[in-house]
Amino acid sequence: MKKQLNWLFDYPNLKVYQYEEGFKFSLDSILLAEFVTIRKNDENIIDLCTGNAVIPILLNHKYQKKIYGVEIQKEIYDLGLDSIKENKMDKSISLINDSVLNLKNYFPGNNFDVVVSNPPYFKVHNEEFLNKNMLKSMARHEITLTLEQLMAEASFLLKTKGRFYLVHVPSRIDEIFLLANKYHMAVKKIQFVYSDIHLKPIIVLVCLVKDGKNGVKVFPPVSILNAKTYQGIFLKEDHL
Repeated sequence: MKKQLNWLFDYPNLKVYQYEEGFKFSLDSILLAEFVTIRKNDENIIDLCTGNAVIPILLNHKYQKKIYGVEIQKEIYDLGLDSIKENKMDKSISLINDSVLNLKNYFPGNNFDVVVSNPPYFKVHNEEFLNKNMLKSMARHEITLTLEQLMAEASFLLKTKGRFYLVHVPSRIDEIFLLANKYHMAVKKIQFVYSDIHLKPIIVLVCLVKDGKNGVKVFPPVSILNAKTYQGIFLKEDHL
């Protein structure tokens, strides 16, 4: 497949490699990176299902922190490596080409301050309806990683009071709450994003805290209709 180099929306001087036919990163990754807050004392940060490393590139650009990314698909992992080199971030971003389920082979538990993920959104009900392009299918459907597996791994990786930032579809928010409780994480912040404020939300951004106290902050809805920039699109509130 032929790859192409694209500007990363409205972020000056940032570029990423994509395939002309096949895998493309989504706006969801941009919005998740904007939703994430990295604090001065956050040292260990990891992005699960990193794709072509859009989220690590944006977070490194904003916070100048060392970041790990994990991507199971070799072709997409290679795009991530090329994107990191293009942005001269290869000394501060490290990618792992493996399943999220194998991270116990790389890191101890209770190790990360921040875990981030834009995972596959959809359950596999009938494989006949999956996209024949496997790169797209694995990026969109829970073929190799389910939401429950992701939540379990995030909880394992996080330090006590560490934060898990997740983007998902609103229809699965009930599962996120149930699984958060099962894996000892508290939902602390919720942000719904709309294509048009008069329609249903298209995504939900969630911040969870490992062994956190009860109490959820729901932020005002955000519409991306006619948005001229995604930088600073969300209200920030660091205290959880």
